[in-house]
Amino acid sequence: MISHRLCLMVLLLPLVVAAPAVAKDRPHIILCMADDQGWGDVGYNGHPVQKTPVLDEMAKTGLRFDNFYAAAPVCSPTRGSVLTGRHPNRFACFSWGHTLRPQEVTVAEVLKNAGYTTGHFGKWHLGPVRKGSPVSPGNSGFDEWASSPNFYENSPLLSRNGKVIETKGESSMVTVELALGFLRKAVAAKKPSLTVIWFGNPHTPHQGWPELLKLYDGQPNRLQNYYAEVTGIDRAMGHLRKELRKLRIADNTLLWYTSDNGGRRPGSVGGLRGQKGSLYEGGIRVPAIIEWPAKIRKPAVTKISCSTVDIYPTLLDVVGAKAAKQPVLDGVSLLPLIEGRMTKRDKPLGFWVYPVRGKPMRSAALLKELQAEQKAGKESADAQVLAADAGKITQKYPADRRPGHAALIAGDYKLHRIARGKGPDRYSLYNLKTDPKETTDLIDREPAVAGRLKKRLAAWQRSVIGSLNGDDYR
Repeated sequence: MISHRLCLMVLLLPLVVAAPAVAKDRPHIILCMADDQGWGDVGYNGHPVQKTPVLDEMAKTGLRFDNFYAAAPVCSPTRGSVLTGRHPNRFACFSWGHTLRPQEVTVAEVLKNAGYTTGHFGKWHLGPVRKGSPVSPGNSGFDEWASSPNFYENSPLLSRNGKVIETKGESSMVTVELALGFLRKAVAAKKPSLTVIWFGNPHTPHQGWPELLKLYDGQPNRLQNYYAEVTGIDRAMGHLRKELRKLRIADNTLLWYTSDNGGRRPGSVGGLRGQKGSLYEGGIRVPAIIEWPAKIRKPAVTKISCSTVDIYPTLLDVVGAKAAKQPVLDGVSLLPLIEGRMTKRDKPLGFWVYPVRGKPMRSAALLKELQAEQKAGKESADAQVLAADAGKITQKYPADRRPGHAALIAGDYKLHRIARGKGPDRYSLYNLKTDPKETTDLIDREPAVAGRLKKRLAAWQRSVIGSLNGDDYR
């Protein structure tokens, strides 16, 4: 009988990545992502209370994105988009708790084959963090990992290469310290590295570290804990940047910071419409900054619409790598933007909330269960626990059915389409340049623009359905 793991290896063979010729000065790459930090949850976007001095400094010295989007308004799908450069509906990661497909080509796999050492630290939320899972960080291209199935708080349990470890300290600082241990080894070995740091904050429940809570004395308890968690991320980012200088790699390190979706109360969306879970601006527009002193020598601010789907093609362009068989991409390389050569985005950004429920995943309980199994020497290999069916395509989705809420951003315009079970679809159109809060519907005033974007959105959704049904893997 052929084992599941062998079947999985056969399944993935066509997508093995090709090693390119790359320059000797390849940068270290660090991708940082907050969990539920809204567009308004930073000082540089005008928050009157929130203290984020490190992020504010990065925004002044690096490349600041004013119109940066999470690919989805919830966490797991956006994280999948970072790894693949694809809209998450293409691989059935519809909502929180849904997994990657093992067939997907990840940025970690491509860069690893190009000579990079790869590490993941913090929130995973794209499948189980058990060693045998085909959608664990280790089986998604990461050489080393200390990861949590979902969000986590202070002194978290984490799965280190499949073995549960106990940690002590403030949530975000713990995550950065683990990442720095990996990064120091890479520097000592003179190997370029991809380090993915996905914080567990400021997701609920909010549990600020005592010394950070003091910064917000006088605030209501709920706000005090929330603000402390965001400042905890900021402080951890400051520690990371200082250590990069000590390691003498800060100049040629591409450091990218963003969030996985828009904010939710008590966080701030900066006055935008909607919040986490919504395709209006408050649900998907997020803070984003790139620091890379070797390339970004002068501070810059861009109004060009960019997204987490752009991270994968950008990094491949930076490294000079490519996949042997690249599935359809939704992102574009932002290297021309980083180098000051990009003035507009030609490819539109598509968004689509497919009406499928999320799947609960309680990190602490799952890791305590795994820890108990490991102490007893009886670690479960149950297929359901490992999500062994993650790559099976058992359902076919009709191309003529496009349920849920979808949107398309092209230039200054954003088209919304809300499908109805009965009756015609409801469309709305906004000019984000003049109306970022999406208050004035232009659907009847600009029929030519609306008509053009309707066609582009429909074509994009049909393409997504093709990927969802497995066309990209044939």
